[in-house]
Amino acid sequence: MCGNHVDIIHIPVETEYTALVIRINQNRDPLLIYIGKRLRHKEEYASIQSFDAEQYNGDYTGLYSSAYTSSGTRNLLEPAIQVIHADGNPSLELKYVSHQQDTIDESNGISLTTIHLKDPVYPFEVILYYKAYYKENIIEQWTSIKHTESNVVRLQKYSSANLYFSSADKYYLTHFHGDWGREMNPEEIQLTTGIKVLDTKLGTRADLFQSPSFFLSLRQPLNHTDENYGEVFGGTLAWSGNYQIQFEIDPLHNLRLIAGINPYASEYILVPDKEFITPSFLFTYSCQGLGVASRNWHRWARKYRIPQGEGNRLTLFNNWETTFFDFDEQKLITLIKDGKKLGVDLFLLDDGWFGNKYPRNNDSVGLGDWQENIKKLPHGIGYLINEAETIGIKFGIWIEPEMVNPKSELYENHPDWVIKLPNRSEYYFRNQLVLDMSNQEVQEFVYNVIDRLFIEHPKLAYIKWDCNAVIYNAYSMTNSHQSHLYVDYVHGLYSVLDRLRKKYPSVSIMLCSGGGGRIDYGVLQYFTEFWPSDNTDGLERIFIQWNYSFFFPAIATCNHITDWGKQSLKFRTDVAMMGKLGYDIVVSKFDENELIFSQQVLRTYARLKDTIWHGDLFRLVSPYGQNRDIVSLMYVNENQDKALWFTYLISNRYQAGSNGAIRLNGLDPMRKYTIQEIDIYPGTDNSTIIFQNSLSGDYLMIFGFDPIVDAQRPSVVLELTEHI
Repeated sequence: MCGNHVDIIHIPVETEYTALVIRINQNRDPLLIYIGKRLRHKEEYASIQSFDAEQYNGDYTGLYSSAYTSSGTRNLLEPAIQVIHADGNPSLELKYVSHQQDTIDESNGISLTTIHLKDPVYPFEVILYYKAYYKENIIEQWTSIKHTESNVVRLQKYSSANLYFSSADKYYLTHFHGDWGREMNPEEIQLTTGIKVLDTKLGTRADLFQSPSFFLSLRQPLNHTDENYGEVFGGTLAWSGNYQIQFEIDPLHNLRLIAGINPYASEYILVPDKEFITPSFLFTYSCQGLGVASRNWHRWARKYRIPQGEGNRLTLFNNWETTFFDFDEQKLITLIKDGKKLGVDLFLLDDGWFGNKYPRNNDSVGLGDWQENIKKLPHGIGYLINEAETIGIKFGIWIEPEMVNPKSELYENHPDWVIKLPNRSEYYFRNQLVLDMSNQEVQEFVYNVIDRLFIEHPKLAYIKWDCNAVIYNAYSMTNSHQSHLYVDYVHGLYSVLDRLRKKYPSVSIMLCSGGGGRIDYGVLQYFTEFWPSDNTDGLERIFIQWNYSFFFPAIATCNHITDWGKQSLKFRTDVAMMGKLGYDIVVSKFDENELIFSQQVLRTYARLKDTIWHGDLFRLVSPYGQNRDIVSLMYVNENQDKALWFTYLISNRYQAGSNGAIRLNGLDPMRKYTIQEIDIYPGTDNSTIIFQNSLSGDYLMIFGFDPIVDAQRPSVVLELTEHI
């Protein structure tokens, strides 16, 4: 280095197939010059065309491709960071100081790249972190912000990632939106000049309307017909609160992507020497289509993010749609026996078990008063756990510890714990208000509620953690900076969950949020599984589960068989098998065949669940592709000697069905496979049952096989086993 100039430096962040390359130019500006397929020869990144020559190609600033764009100096585009210094100056310039690249897990191929940036005028610094998971082809990026100025600095925007794409002439964004009961609907648009924003301002159930997960397809729309083709970038923000993801087509027709915490109502006051760390932005890249990108997410999540992601799960029977709030001790014991007869691992007691001054007999009272209702449960939770153990089944319980009903002892005793404006009327979401998780007393209360359950009942095997309300009238009675509330709420939640996970590392905990209202990889580091939607209609669930499967593995996706929908029990069961199977249905009303079928399915599922949970997913026929009559997908185990193939009829048009062979994927072309239909309903005509003794993987992937799906056979599950 000589004066303010340095030799040009290239910093590649690489996985097995992907590279992100940052160039430090002679002015010490960090520029992101490439995201895409990894080059065989690392030194050739230096030959990539420069984008920082001032006015050479229309970039009047030399900063369009900045790796972390600051505000207030010469930048003309959307910034990644915006601050007001202690002296009131709103400008920031970030220059390269140094970088470091370390292997932090050699056996798994995990490396960490850190790039130190600093303002040449102010003692203000930013560190960019890039964690590369070599085998899984996932890159995780986050940012550290710190200063030693004379007084506080106001952070007005503090993004996690700032990426730049310059390799395509067209960019297509697929994002996912919805509402309660219709979660995760895909929509694809071509990005044009200007800014497209995905964001949320809901505070808690941040994913209710818009998911923080998306795909970018380069040059052409996302290929749903054949997931083996196309250039795809997939990204997601690991944050359980307000987020903002911006896609800006710049004047050069290149794409800038900025992702992080939503700056809406969230200016953060940063004191000297305190570090602010942004949440992670995670991304993967595939030049071999959507399928590879999706499997990258699954492998990474199972191994590194979701607790026990490579382990086992409990199949459960939930009482909610059987009883709702109307139950007592004896009714529950009868249901526990039904669960045992069915063959599940665990009985889950849902909402309604608590509250005495305000008994929880409906959803407008009692929330927050976490003591057993003595009228419903005179002998307490411990008695039910012991009864379940005697019967031969485990026991779990529902809780919603972040929320409170105004009609509760908790609200009466601690109105200062509730998020609400002091001078305006309360406004309720599902008759609830949100507890202020930025308040340490509230954090301690929530932690102790869960901790006490486990201390008093050490055999408790499962927690269903719900979160049904969004934040209205955002105001904290105790937070000294109101603009910190949205951010500190999530940090407070994570603090509680982190303590619980460290103390109870192996306990299964389901993340429920009125359905898919809070599904992201920030909170999923604490939960073993999640509830995608309260909509359990078999047909609707195919679409919901299909779209979640782009980002989340089957082992984390709770699929329950209920009475929702007009489909047969077999159809609903087959759909639920594509993840973590469970029941929320009145077993006592099953006829003989329904009970025999369900018991048979659970035995089959116990034998095959490892392939579903830990295998690779291959989506074969998409509901968004050319054939809108059927949906088909398969799971193939790591050894490629076992596969489960699911196909469903989703159209009621005349002669709708498979009507021919479907080409399979993921098999070993050199092996031969036996194909056997499973999940056969008692009394089914034998002529419809498929058995094929021996076909090669090569044949099945080139010519395919017809599962014979039509109006008489609307759901078919086939087991493929290596033929020896």
